[in-house]
Amino acid sequence: MPDVPNEQHDNVPSRQRRRFPGISSRAYEHPADRSALVALRKLSGFDTVFKALSGLLPERSLRLLFLSDSVRVSDEQFAHLNAMLRDACYILDLEKVPPMYVNQDPQPNAMCIGLDEPIIVVTTGLVELLDEEEMRAVVGHEVGHALSGHAVYRTILLFLTSLALRVAWIPLGNLAIMAIVTALREWFRKSELSADRAGLLVGQDLQASMRGLMKIAGGNHLHEMNVDAFLKQAEEYEAGGDLRDSVLKILNVMPRSHPFTTVRAAELKKWSETRDYQRLMDGHYPRRDEDKDTKVSDSFRESAAHYTDHVKNSKDPLMKLVSDLAGGAGDLGGRVRRGFGNFGANGSGNGNGGGNSGNHGTDEDA
Repeated sequence: MPDVPNEQHDNVPSRQRRRFPGISSRAYEHPADRSALVALRKLSGFDTVFKALSGLLPERSLRLLFLSDSVRVSDEQFAHLNAMLRDACYILDLEKVPPMYVNQDPQPNAMCIGLDEPIIVVTTGLVELLDEEEMRAVVGHEVGHALSGHAVYRTILLFLTSLALRVAWIPLGNLAIMAIVTALREWFRKSELSADRAGLLVGQDLQASMRGLMKIAGGNHLHEMNVDAFLKQAEEYEAGGDLRDSVLKILNVMPRSHPFTTVRAAELKKWSETRDYQRLMDGHYPRRDEDKDTKVSDSFRESAAHYTDHVKNSKDPLMKLVSDLAGGAGDLGGRVRRGFGNFGANGSGNGNGGGNSGNHGTDEDA
């Protein structure tokens, strides 16, 4: 279906979607995103670094770079993306439409950066990979970042990651920077879950959001992929293995800026089935003009409840151990040994056989 010309398209989505006037980012923010950002702000030295970098980062240079070496989305260039951007801002009621650029890069990617004002950048690899509805969810994802104020921290993360490489030869300096980079990455991974929700609010097509994530994971081969099978991978990833695998999951994800795609898909589908999502779609959601009345303690309670529920219901072996211990389960040493499959044992009386048997028993509910 061709896009309506922009003169008639400023405030009208290309198909009927629910709009969310005055919506606060609190409506779609993942509790882990909020708690990770609070933890980040409490990190020793972060305020000092943040204030210093806010004045030093060459934002003007960044804008000139994209203006000079990328294609700015407009009525004349990538008009279909411009229509999607306006739609997304209309639906989430973002008053000022951020500039968007298409950058030549075969790697599918998109980002929202900037200190004073957000800029959205999408790569040619992403534009070529996704269909209209899948791309609409991505544009909504980036507009969600803009509405949540994520662009500032994302920009600092990019700068510090680059800086860490330059000062790697200075031991203490690099350690200090990497501590903040690690905390920023942990927050940003959680912020992606929030932005995925914003993308669903804009696209209002769960299957398109799922397809987009599958394509990012497996390329443009939808005829070879299946959403249900893809989601089963997320279940297998969470529940599979023993405590060693739980540790490896943590190590694997630490260098990444984004959560794994199967995990993102599972989290988004789970949220789409909640009462909170249905109430939001029915028009019951927190408004921006109420943000000033919100209390930090409420965010803490919501985040704590989320983590408690996550640990309690998780099938991950490490989370199951934590849950059991919190519930007063005894025999800590035995549980840990069984969880690691008696790793390092030299065939004592309880031996590898007993350890492995216990280990496989742990996985029965995967």
